[in-house]
Amino acid sequence: MATATFAADPPRPLVTDPVYLGPARLVDIGGRRLNLYCRGSGSPVVIFDAGMNDSTIAWAWVQPEISKTHMTCSYDRAGIGFSDASNRPSTASADVDDIRKALQVAHIKPPYLLVGHSAAGLAVRVFADRYRNEVVGMVIVDGSHEDQTRKARERAALEASEVPALAHHDAGPEPDCLGAAKGGAIPKDSPAYKPCVGEMYEGVSEAITNATLARTATLTWQTAYASEMANFDIVSADEARATRHDFGDMPIIMLTHSPNPAPKGTPQAIQDRRTVDWEQLHNEVAAMSTHGVSWIVPRSTHAINYDRPEIVIDAIDMALDIAAKQAR
Repeated sequence: MATATFAADPPRPLVTDPVYLGPARLVDIGGRRLNLYCRGSGSPVVIFDAGMNDSTIAWAWVQPEISKTHMTCSYDRAGIGFSDASNRPSTASADVDDIRKALQVAHIKPPYLLVGHSAAGLAVRVFADRYRNEVVGMVIVDGSHEDQTRKARERAALEASEVPALAHHDAGPEPDCLGAAKGGAIPKDSPAYKPCVGEMYEGVSEAITNATLARTATLTWQTAYASEMANFDIVSADEARATRHDFGDMPIIMLTHSPNPAPKGTPQAIQDRRTVDWEQLHNEVAAMSTHGVSWIVPRSTHAINYDRPEIVIDAIDMALDIAAKQAR
């Protein structure tokens, strides 16, 4: 859970809001509860969906600013953060089912502007496709794409033919996170703790850091994360692939991280091709709307919402402005 900081970036305020120490509001969605954190007033309501293995804390620098002019709601997906576990696979469609039910139970009425980071980029498209009349726009923060895994495999085969040494890269065995958490949580002294739990982002108070990492280490969270991972490449990707590819004039703002440097031993030309492939996938999503924007964010990693929250805020404001003009 680490992110980069850059010297040119403005300092971020320390996140100390006690709402992140426990559940904000546990909404019963049919025998289990989803943690829903809503604040502010004003329509459209901005709905925030965090990336895989992340929770409401993902929006700690963004949600308060948007809440000054609109109602906002962030939430923890099933089994993540302070939400109860689900008895079904963690897919994009299941995510959509859960949050829409929670919004209905909590009487948070549409229209909605959807904001999704990383893998949640698939879920917001599923939501917008399924409930087109309830959604006025999408902001997708370095979102996943249903074809990214297939393209990565094809590219890896090509790269190996060009630079044989790249075919022998071995990252080593994956840690057994579920096995390490079988006692209920991964112990801090376990060798699996750091690779499975990670570290907290800079700029978060020690109390929130400890609370978040303690929840991340639980068997409930690790099981949900494993399910999201297992379903990402096939089920969730297929669910996104089946959505419409024409959202009319609905604003779609796609944010893309700045190009990554070439890893050691990787020719720059190959790294450039990887960058172009990623940006092209994002361009495809933006092109699903006549008001689509594809925006490369300088000085950012994949975690744009942590690195450059002010850019995410600007993108949301842009989408809201377009939606407001369309509603007149």
